[in-house]
Amino acid sequence: MAASFSSAVFAISPSSSSLKARNFSFNSASSSYSLCPFRYTSPSSRPWISRKLSGARATILKNNEKVEVEELLQPKTLSQDDMKGSSGEPSQSSSSSTLESWVIKVEQSVNILLTDSVIKILDSLYHDRNYARFFVLETIARVPYFAFMSVLHMYESFGWWRRADYLKVHFAESWNEMHHLLIMEELGGNSWWFDRFLAQHIAIFYYIMTALMYTVSPRMAYHFSECVESHAFETYDKFIKAQGEELKKLPAPEIAVKYYTGDDLYLFDEFQTARAPNTRRPKIDNLYDVFLNIRDDEAEHCKTMKACQTHGNLRSPHSYLEDEFNDEPACEVPQTDCEGIVDCLKKSVAPAAKQR
Repeated sequence: MAASFSSAVFAISPSSSSLKARNFSFNSASSSYSLCPFRYTSPSSRPWISRKLSGARATILKNNEKVEVEELLQPKTLSQDDMKGSSGEPSQSSSSSTLESWVIKVEQSVNILLTDSVIKILDSLYHDRNYARFFVLETIARVPYFAFMSVLHMYESFGWWRRADYLKVHFAESWNEMHHLLIMEELGGNSWWFDRFLAQHIAIFYYIMTALMYTVSPRMAYHFSECVESHAFETYDKFIKAQGEELKKLPAPEIAVKYYTGDDLYLFDEFQTARAPNTRRPKIDNLYDVFLNIRDDEAEHCKTMKACQTHGNLRSPHSYLEDEFNDEPACEVPQTDCEGIVDCLKKSVAPAAKQR
């Protein structure tokens, strides 16, 4: 039932608060493009959750029950003047930037191709079986976070990585996706053996592919996950619009009520890196509210994956509160990190070379 993912992305115009779909077009001159064009705006005046390049905010509007988003500034087109140094010739840094822009385009083009291929398969198999489709989507959606944590744990074992926030946030994301999956199972989405077989075997292949991709290029892996999360957002959004009135007549699954309205919502806040903790507390009265919040969860995942594409740009929402209330300086763990296996190897060899 969901249209091809690359055909549309969601943005909001400055003069309107309604969520609109705009056609996606690839600008060959731009350095990169995003399928989740959200920009972060701090909920308060203090910049306690700032982003270097990107981030976003999503809130539930009680009047029309849509997600409010702000459009990310489009990347600047590389002009001839930008690629030339002071002597009028292309500088070495400009050449390196041009190469990186080309690499980003290739990475994202491959991700779009892979995502569209999977979507076409799902469209052909599940065009009239919504809950089964959602079960497959949620089985697949949590796999990247397993892969990210596996690679990061390996880096930690070698002493290459010491950034706990990434592990905390990725675990919280997997915890959120797991509850989406439990909801779909309670709704009967896993009743067919074929659906379970397909979802589980796609998940195995997806895990291996994502782990290898994350090892080589974390930026590419995060963008691919952004593509998956954006498609999930679009799928749930269309389902809500098409079946909203019927969903309002159906009761909410018990697991959804416990997850969204429970006493311990620490992990629920943890994966929403673009907002302050305790600022989103869903109300679950019926099945419509459940799918509304699942859709908004996918928007939060999309924004976090977009922010992760800038190396070192991710931080746990709760860490800002810890910094604010800790008057005395705490014991700081050295923030060692690297970007891909090649960068890790270079940094591990560099200290040894300096000692000689």
